Amino acid sequence: MTWVHSCKMDSFIQAVKQIEDSEPNLSPLALVRSLRRSAGLDDEMTIYFLGASYNLSDAVVLINASSISFFHKAIHHMVTDAGEERGVVLTPDGTTVALAPLLLGIESGLKARAEGTPAVGLFPLTLGRILGLSFFRLQNVQPCHRLGPNGCWDNMEHPKVFRLARAATLATDALINGGMDGVILGSRLSNLSASEQPPALSEILKGYYVFSQHEGRSLNVLRHPVSPKRRELSRASLQPLELHKEVMETLALVWKLEKIKWIAEVTGIGRVVKEGLNVFVHKYWDCPQVISRCQWGAQPFRGTPIPLSLPLPFLYIHHTENPSEPCLTFEKCASDMRAIQRYHQDERGWSDIGYSFVIGSEGHIFEGRGWEIQGRHTKGHNSIGYGVSVIGNYNSTLPSVEAMDLIRHRFYQCAVDGGGLMANFTLHGHRQVVATDCPGDAFFEEIKTWEHFRD
Repeated sequence: MTWVHSCKMDSFIQAVKQIEDSEPNLSPLALVRSLRRSAGLDDEMTIYFLGASYNLSDAVVLINASSISFFHKAIHHMVTDAGEERGVVLTPDGTTVALAPLLLGIESGLKARAEGTPAVGLFPLTLGRILGLSFFRLQNVQPCHRLGPNGCWDNMEHPKVFRLARAATLATDALINGGMDGVILGSRLSNLSASEQPPALSEILKGYYVFSQHEGRSLNVLRHPVSPKRRELSRASLQPLELHKEVMETLALVWKLEKIKWIAEVTGIGRVVKEGLNVFVHKYWDCPQVISRCQWGAQPFRGTPIPLSLPLPFLYIHHTENPSEPCLTFEKCASDMRAIQRYHQDERGWSDIGYSFVIGSEGHIFEGRGWEIQGRHTKGHNSIGYGVSVIGNYNSTLPSVEAMDLIRHRFYQCAVDGGGLMANFTLHGHRQVVATDCPGDAFFEEIKTWEHFRD
């Protein structure tokens, strides 16, 4: 076998499939344990919940030295002094995921399924430890900077290097994405009935991450969990838990197992955890996933941006008209974003794409000019409102349910809670303030029924 390192989830799944094909009797649990052994993930907490991989009889040594080197490089998480985050992969939905917490969650679920017990340790292994330690390590930093950041790939087609946007916390976006995915898949696997056999590891990953490239259908018709819905799905799994209590218990266990002195010296532990969890819930649950400019391949802003004075009193709804068709995959949506920006910059002579944010039917919001920079979307009103557009022409049909829900139920709350929109903001269709058909007859009739709409 040839092991070529690539930082795409598709390539990692292919490598896992090669192992499965060469070892047909290897169970999914044995394989994920073998990957843990290859990546050197046997820290104290992992051993406490899952056992030491080198003592587990089914954790075989994978094939040869080259395969061990490949999987160690792919899975082992670290951030270099230069801000390069390793052990992360680009997924087909455009987000970046750390493999270590993802695989620990899957192993926890498979172990519980095999033993017929609850998935003990699922939250501490995937999210609890990284969240708790990040809250404490940065307790003197503003709460909004105790988690994250995101980053940018050097090349979206052939990604090799992922560089963070600022100094790393112990809970980067990629680690949190991987942790949420580990919770979702671990919970699902642990709840398989006695008559259901766990799928192969490659099929578990493929069904969750790679669906969009093959099905091209609305997310709402899919009955299995998929990565663009990780925020809603992880919230559904974890919200019944008392997260504050879970994080506090995780930190107590960290202290017991790892004897980290500075944890014991922190005063006001409960307050620090409460502040951190408020940020986590807002940023990763209340707010939708926003695909940053570098992730969709934006060209630089031309000229000098004009800052907005927040919070804003208006939200203006648009459709793109051209592209006239909805986009159902990250690749297509990103291509449409680049086409819109080219048209606005090269044909209209604008500084940048005009919209503040753009909605794709595949489940994500794409960053245009963003939260803080004045757009060019609603003539005469750009300084007092955000312009949010849905890709497609909606004169006779409506956008997807996902696209409309993103605006109505996710963007609203995120913008208000984050200080971007006033709590009593007014929603208008583009046509209400400018002579245009935008956002299309069908879509305009729909938004007239939404909260905050005013004639």
